[in-house]
Amino acid sequence: MKVILATLNAKYIHTSLAIRLLKAYSGNRFDIDLAEYTIKDPVLNIVSDLYQKRPDVVGFSCYIWNIEETIKVVELLRKVLPDTAIVLGGPEVSYDTEYWMRRIPSVDFIVMGDGEETFHHLLEELAGDRKFHFVFGAAYRKDGEIRLNPPRPKSDLNTLPSPHRFPEDIPHLGKRIVYFETSRGCPFSCQFCLSSIEVGVRYYDIERVKSDILYLISHGAKTIKFLDRTFNINRSYAMEMFEFLIQNHGGCVFQFEITADIMRPEVLDYLAENAPPGIFRFEIGVQSTNDPTNELVKRRQNFTKLKRTVTKIKESGKIDQHLDLIAGLPEEDYTTFRKTFNDVFAMRPEELQLGFLKMLRGTGLRNDAAKYNYIFMDHAPYEILGNDILPFSDIVRLKRLEDVLEKYWNDHRMDHTMEYLITSEFDSPFDFFQEFGDFWESRGWQRIGHQLEDLFTRLYEFLDCRGMKEPEIVLGLMKLDYYLQHKYKPRKIWWEDRLDKDRRTAIFKRLAERPQSVSAAFAAHGFNERELQKNAVVDELPFSLQAVLDGTQGSPEGQGGSLLIVVYQQEPAADKPLFYTAPLQLSPAQR
Repeated sequence: MKVILATLNAKYIHTSLAIRLLKAYSGNRFDIDLAEYTIKDPVLNIVSDLYQKRPDVVGFSCYIWNIEETIKVVELLRKVLPDTAIVLGGPEVSYDTEYWMRRIPSVDFIVMGDGEETFHHLLEELAGDRKFHFVFGAAYRKDGEIRLNPPRPKSDLNTLPSPHRFPEDIPHLGKRIVYFETSRGCPFSCQFCLSSIEVGVRYYDIERVKSDILYLISHGAKTIKFLDRTFNINRSYAMEMFEFLIQNHGGCVFQFEITADIMRPEVLDYLAENAPPGIFRFEIGVQSTNDPTNELVKRRQNFTKLKRTVTKIKESGKIDQHLDLIAGLPEEDYTTFRKTFNDVFAMRPEELQLGFLKMLRGTGLRNDAAKYNYIFMDHAPYEILGNDILPFSDIVRLKRLEDVLEKYWNDHRMDHTMEYLITSEFDSPFDFFQEFGDFWESRGWQRIGHQLEDLFTRLYEFLDCRGMKEPEIVLGLMKLDYYLQHKYKPRKIWWEDRLDKDRRTAIFKRLAERPQSVSAAFAAHGFNERELQKNAVVDELPFSLQAVLDGTQGSPEGQGGSLLIVVYQQEPAADKPLFYTAPLQLSPAQR
């Protein structure tokens, strides 16, 4: 019996842990191949590929991001492979299972919950007596009726074979994200999350986890993303894993979802002192800082402790942090969400993701949707369109904010400019991103593409139309950020007040003659005039750049203009230019 386990990943670089778990459990008994596609692949291409494999059974792993495309594949596959058994599994079809069986007549079976034992038992019945009523945790059809069997007890994780040892995966480990779990379940009861449905947390044996990670690293894995809903819920387990990964990382990057307000001080101290920069990345779900909202969705959160954790991690400079917000939770209107956004942005996370509430099947909040007058999409991703205090008009505005937040903050194209704008030119970070998002929409820019230069010119157009308190400072910071976005000396610039060639030549000559006047670090490079001409850019700014960067431009020492000097390094390993500031007096006198 030929079995294909398939899924449609969100991106090519993603991999599916689910289908590997199923193959690891059943691969010794059945002939199982894996087939991974993406949601961007043409449906007919996927169907053609599966058709050529001539499977007896095809199983699809289903999530909110791929269910609608998977349905299209299943419906075509049934037409061209009428005798093939089609099985669905995964979180999207584990709830409201009868609905899915009715909606997709082409599906023969659905596996609900943990899939390893249920899918294995289903394959045994398909190959044998076909007594499907014995397969606990499965739904099937009989005599035109849908039958839902009783659920199967939760698996003992340590009886499941490793999904990380397939030889065919080794060539791809360095190019794709490896998904890894050390536990299943979540101790919390957040009513918007599927993880709250399973009571308790089950762990894999830690020595087995370490062995699998060492195997992955030794075979070239570059990024491992842990799927644990709260990696640090068990302090001793998390601490032992952090220590192990620090000692054995081999240049691999590890991503975790953590709950920041329960992170113990000793763990924070250990990470701050011992974690190599860049190997850890924390994803922290804040969602809302509005207390009535958190109470309604049963989300226990101490924002003071959360802020302390995030701040300490940021100050260590070792770990990037990705913070999540959810717009549209109960009792969170536009005004209170503005406060939530500003509360979280004050911590300056490396990334701030603004998501919109999704009414997931099986969650308490979906069951209570009528209580808050939620309207939402009928099909995945079930995103809300409004509720009794957050109308669709407000959601549309927040979508505009989200768009520019991604382009201008999360992509880190203008860090210096962004910091100045949100602290000195606008009342709050929220107001900047919202005003800019509204302007972006009014210009129709959401319908066209953009290059790096476009992002700068569009921001400047917005600021110029709106008016700035210190336009010279804003333009100077934008120049700095534009230069820093290039690995090599840019061939073109987008602003008008550029230095002429003679002036640049005179400045480079002075810098080569008096490098110590810039800084000891600049002088240590020993740049000559020709090297500067070839590999550096320079500009004269009518304000003290260093004072602005330090936040002291209003003080006496913050007065006067400055030179901006950006040097593009020629070493192959150098991916960022160096920049220096110097007093404007270092420029040759104007003739």
